[in-house]
Amino acid sequence: MTPRLIVSDLDGTLLGSDHTLHDSTVEVLRALVKQGHHVALASGRHYHDMKVFLDQLDIPAHLISTNGAYVHDPKGTLLAANHVDPEHAKTLINLPRPPQVRLSLYRESGWHIDAQAPHLLSLHASTGFSYDVVPPAQMDINGVGKVLYLGDPVALKALENQAHEAHGDGLHITYSTIDSLEIMAGGVNKGVALAALLERLGLTPSDCLAFGDNLNDTEMLVLAGEAQVMANAHPELFDRIKGAERIGHHGEAAVAEWLKKRFGM
Repeated sequence: MTPRLIVSDLDGTLLGSDHTLHDSTVEVLRALVKQGHHVALASGRHYHDMKVFLDQLDIPAHLISTNGAYVHDPKGTLLAANHVDPEHAKTLINLPRPPQVRLSLYRESGWHIDAQAPHLLSLHASTGFSYDVVPPAQMDINGVGKVLYLGDPVALKALENQAHEAHGDGLHITYSTIDSLEIMAGGVNKGVALAALLERLGLTPSDCLAFGDNLNDTEMLVLAGEAQVMANAHPELFDRIKGAERIGHHGEAAVAEWLKKRFGM
C-alpha cells in the first residue's frame, strides 16, 4: 500500500457547521492513520487554535497554521516560520479603513486585535482561543505571521488594492471568507507549506489528497494529486482547480464520507 498524505482545511471543510469535529470524522482519520497514512490540518487559524482539534483527533498529524506561515510536526515542534516584513506590517497596520473593520495580527505567541469584537469569539468557542486587544500604534511589527482584516467586503476590497499597490509581490493576499481578508509574506500560502511537507515525508503531490472550501485553499488544492472541493465552497474556487471533484457539504461530514468510499472503509 502506498501511504498517502490527507490534508484538510478546517472551517467550512473538516469542521461541521458548529465549528466542531463530527464523530465520524474522528473515527475515519484515526483508522487511516492506523493503516499507515499521514494526516495534516491546514488552516488560516492560529496553531494554538488548531491544536485543540489535533488533541481531539488523538493522531500524529502535522499542522499548517496561519495560512502556511507556520508548520508544526505531530510533536508540536515548529518546523517553519515565515513572517511578514516588518515594514510591510507597519504599512498594513496603518492603512486607512472604516471604524467597523477590525484589524488583527497573528503572531507565533497569539492573536492581537485593535478593538473588542465579541462576535469573533463565537468562531473559536469550541477551542477557547481568544485575542488580546492592542491599539494599532502599540502593535509589534516584528514576528507577524498574518495581518487580518474583518468586515464589509467592499471595504476589504479597497484595503486589498491598497496593500497590493504598496508592496505587491512582497505580500500574499487572499480571503478565507468573503468578509475576511488575510495577508501573509510573499510566497507564503498553504500550497508552499504543503510542498515542503510532502518532501519531508518523502511523498509526491500525486500521493496527496486535499480538501478545501475557500480561496485561501487554492494553492494547496492545485498542488494535490486528488483535490476535493466542498459543496459549500466559494463560487470561484471550483473554477480555479482543474480536475477537482465537488463533494458534499461540511455540515454533513462530507470529508469523512468521501474518505470512507475512497479507501473502501
